[in-house]
Amino acid sequence: MTDTRQRPVLIRGAAVLGAEPVDLLLADGRIEKIGEPGTLAVDLDDQDLTPLEVDAAGLIALPGLVDLHTHLREPGREDAETVASGTRAAALGGFTAVHAMANTDPVADTAGVVEQVWRLGHAAGWCDVQPIGAVTVGLKGQHLAELGAMATSAAQVRVFSDDGICVHDPALMRRALEYVKAFDGVIAQHAQEPRLTVGAQMNEGPLSGRLGLTGWPAVAEEAIIARDILLAQHVGSRLHICHLSTAGSVELVRLAKSRGVAVTAEVTPHHLLLTEALADSYDPIYKVNPPLRRPEDVAELRAALADGTIDIVATDHAPHPVEDKDCEWAAAAMGMIGLETALSIVIETMVRPGLLDWAGVADRMSYAPAAISGIPGQGRPLAVGEPANVTLVDPEADWTVDPRLTASRSRNTPYRGMTLPGVVRATFLRGRPTVLDSSPVVGAK
Repeated sequence: MTDTRQRPVLIRGAAVLGAEPVDLLLADGRIEKIGEPGTLAVDLDDQDLTPLEVDAAGLIALPGLVDLHTHLREPGREDAETVASGTRAAALGGFTAVHAMANTDPVADTAGVVEQVWRLGHAAGWCDVQPIGAVTVGLKGQHLAELGAMATSAAQVRVFSDDGICVHDPALMRRALEYVKAFDGVIAQHAQEPRLTVGAQMNEGPLSGRLGLTGWPAVAEEAIIARDILLAQHVGSRLHICHLSTAGSVELVRLAKSRGVAVTAEVTPHHLLLTEALADSYDPIYKVNPPLRRPEDVAELRAALADGTIDIVATDHAPHPVEDKDCEWAAAAMGMIGLETALSIVIETMVRPGLLDWAGVADRMSYAPAAISGIPGQGRPLAVGEPANVTLVDPEADWTVDPRLTASRSRNTPYRGMTLPGVVRATFLRGRPTVLDSSPVVGAK
């Protein structure tokens, strides 16, 4: 008979959210005890289940990270990523839950497909996978998808998005916002007016003109955000803005929140760090949608994340096979991978400059994204009785990004060769180690 009991974990000397060190006992999927270092005892009837002791001296304990915007590609593009490979990368990055975007093949626009993705995540065991359902059938922007059926499926979908494509028809967007109110759902919009971005290759400005690349104007993002804020206010529904990237977009969201509109927004790690100047290399690794913007935009995004105008950090992890990036700029696919580097980029851009403390990181990368989606058991505080989803990070350690070593099937990281701060030493999913000593745990499920 197989023994399915879970070995307790005793974490010694971790600084929860950067506070004074404590010991944490993880047992039966929850945080059973928290005490001063050296004070916790483990009472076990069966001595064969001795606890796994983890020396966390000098480490910060965070609630397991939650990503609201992950492209796992399966089904249909398993050459770029699978649910298993993508969630393994997520665990290495400190994530205990990710939300899988709908632009798969077939599109996740039915109960059957979202349940398939949900079950693949459960089978892989690296972290929880919450599917995001498509807003429209086939992402074609013509008819609403089976929103209600996806919401009542085993996957219990609550976030819907055609990400990669804007829901540009205002009447259809209004109907979607109205529909999801029935089950407290949220529409996550890819804000891009398609008629203003035909053939767009990078941020529109003097640099795009000099490089001869068609520009992607800031107003193409801002116009859709302004429209959808008005629609959400009119309908009284929840709206989420994907990968906000311009200073003007920040101002629109700030104004909407001041008026009580139920709008939330995310920023990606790459938009917090990188700028349009990298396009000067013509290296397609820096081609992304929305494009890298001006330094002034980056500064505003950081400030807005710090003051809460932008609610969360979301990776927009977008894996592509080598041939889709190893080509001329115009032919290259848009997107970057980012699950394994996200926390380090936030440390570099927000923690080290003093814009966020560790409690702020926990809010923007765990509590808030989990609250937006309503994913159960995630984004909870590190307190007795709560689910034992824990990430241990070494804030003083640095590491150098080597694309060959990523757990993702793809290698399209814009941080190749960069030295970044912060190393995830361990990740626990309901008390079960998925990463330990910076290495994935074999047979983690």
